[in-house]
Amino acid sequence: MKAEPVADPDNRYGIREERLLTGATVITAVRTVASVVLAAMAAHQEDLTLLVVALVVYWVGDMLDGFYARVRDCETRIGAVLDIMCDRFNAAAFYIGLAWLQPDLSPAIFVYLAEFMVVDCFLSIAFLAWPVRSPNYFFVIDRPIWLWNWSKPAKAINSALFAVLLLATGWMWVGLAIASALLVLKCVSLHRLVRIGLPVPEASS
Repeated sequence: MKAEPVADPDNRYGIREERLLTGATVITAVRTVASVVLAAMAAHQEDLTLLVVALVVYWVGDMLDGFYARVRDCETRIGAVLDIMCDRFNAAAFYIGLAWLQPDLSPAIFVYLAEFMVVDCFLSIAFLAWPVRSPNYFFVIDRPIWLWNWSKPAKAINSALFAVLLLATGWMWVGLAIASALLVLKCVSLHRLVRIGLPVPEASS
């Protein structure tokens, strides 16, 4: 199976001038540091409320940096990779803190971390194999993979549903079921990606 790229004559989704320092990457850096510091303080003080604040800072900052990049037309592949890496750092800080405060939730948490930090991370950086700016434009490469992973509903389910459910209910087994379902979905996405085949540059002579 090969991807059938969507025509993009106006280069709405493709590569533009790359630079590390933009308003969006500054927001990414600030929200990452702020959220991680809050999560560390929450674990040290054994304060679940402060840990939730750390999660909110992460989520709001993650929405804000993406919104800023689109509105100010400063989306870059460098910024996208930085955002992906910082998302994992923020998520790890929050969930490890949650496992520290509520160890009975650990089985669900660590299945989720395996899904988000390994399989989903690989899927998220796979966009680098094609001339698009971020995973948000993966529909140019393959619409089903994009729908399952980076459409707005998919993002909400992957990043918010699991955390909100654990915090609101404390039901480890339901959390484990959701984390396992997400892991299966990511593995299905990975299988489809492998079938499409990641482009490999020809070796220079």
